[in-house]
Order: sequence, then structure tokens, then C-alpha cells
Amino acid sequence: MEVLRTRRRHMMVFTAVAVFASAGIAYAQVPTAQDIASCNTEAQHAVGKGAASPSSAQPNTKDHTRAADARRTDAATQNAAGGTPSNDPQLAGMDNEGAKDPAYQAAYRTCMRKSGF
Repeated sequence: MEVLRTRRRHMMVFTAVAVFASAGIAYAQVPTAQDIASCNTEAQHAVGKGAASPSSAQPNTKDHTRAADARRTDAATQNAAGGTPSNDPQLAGMDNEGAKDPAYQAAYRTCMRKSGF
């Protein structure tokens, strides 16, 4: 009988720990339309300043590759909402024309990262 009580007690403790631990799991935030618009505007301004600006984000190899892919992509595969679709939350909603520019991508990605995405 004592073994059964001990097992129940262990099971209750395990269940309580599991419930409290799962309550702390955070779900990834999804950028809002305002976040997307703000970062598109910030990226446009950053690209407009040119590479001479020391605070501008530097494009990486992936930015160059994605930009080349975006230039090859036709309008039929672009997102109807006006932004490029992406599995990367830091690139979700990026302006279709901006997606063709590696510097724009870098600035947009940096803005989204600063916004917590």
C-alpha cells in the first residue's frame, strides 16, 4: 500500500512540474501589419542612404542568393498581400521590389530582429 502512495505522490509531483513547465513555453510572435510596414519603411530609408552609412546593415550571402531568386521569380508566385512569402519570420512581408535588393533585405531583417522577430 505504501508503494502505491509513493507512486501516486511521484505522479502528482511529475504532473505538477509538467504543467508549470509547459506554462512557461513561449510561442513565436508573428509580425503584425504595422511591424511589416514599419520595417519596409526603415529598409527603404536605409537603402536610400546608400552603403556609405556606417549604421546600414550589411547583406550576407543568403541575402544575395534570395535577391537573385526574387529577381528570377515571376509575379504569379508573389504574395497577393503585397509582400514576399517567407519561412523566415525576419523576412515575412518584405516588399516584393525590396526583396530583389540584398541591402534592402539586410536592412529589413535587421529591423525585424530589433522588433523581436
